[in-house]
Amino acid sequence: MEMMNRVAVITGGSGGIGKAMAKAFLAEGAKTVVLADLNADAVNAAAVEIGCSGKTCDVTNEAQVAALVNETIAEHGKIDLFCSNAGAGGAGLLTDAENEVWQMQWELHVMSHLYAARAVLPSMIERGEGYLLNTASAAGLLAAIGTGPYTVTKAAAVKMAEFLSITHADDGIKVSVLCPQGVNTAMAPRSLGDGQTDGIIEPEQLAQCVVDTIREERFYALPHPEVEEYVRRKGDNIDRWLLGMQRLRKRSVNGS
Repeated sequence: MEMMNRVAVITGGSGGIGKAMAKAFLAEGAKTVVLADLNADAVNAAAVEIGCSGKTCDVTNEAQVAALVNETIAEHGKIDLFCSNAGAGGAGLLTDAENEVWQMQWELHVMSHLYAARAVLPSMIERGEGYLLNTASAAGLLAAIGTGPYTVTKAAAVKMAEFLSITHADDGIKVSVLCPQGVNTAMAPRSLGDGQTDGIIEPEQLAQCVVDTIREERFYALPHPEVEEYVRRKGDNIDRWLLGMQRLRKRSVNGS
């Protein structure tokens, strides 16, 4: 799908990845981009800077997501591309992470994608076309050693995107899932020494990858191309991959 004359919505749009994608879409000729974020001041400032519109939305609240979709369609006539991009880190491993952290991560990284799909798919299916881009993480394809809630819910986000693609392909719906490693935003890992990332890239580089992925209608958007090979190795021999990850975790914990 080309972005020319398209209407796009981006949640988590006040900065970082969301803001960079908005700029890239407009540079590609998008008709308009609607930024949505929990922080009203931040999203309005970003919208003014970029030259688009901003709306306040808590993506863990289904009614607010539905309102975002309905208001956008009322104002612009359609939504061609919905980028369900909002996310946040979640500290803790498995047994030591509080239930509240697990639930927050689940609502933010899984249910938000479901709420978006429920809200926007009917109008897309009626038109016979539409595009969903869900932001997950390379952690969802592989693992982030230091955080169980983040890794597990991002893996569920990948599966959500897969299921949407399988279920709605015959309706003319395209789906991509964005799975970056480190990006130079507030969520970027501070250390590169424990295998978390093959390098921290700039949001603009990620945004160009997204534009290319949507143009080619590929499922994986992988700003760090190394991830594709890691996923292939994991699929070839899961026991060997797990052993390697166990060794990596041990080195990380021991600091050597």
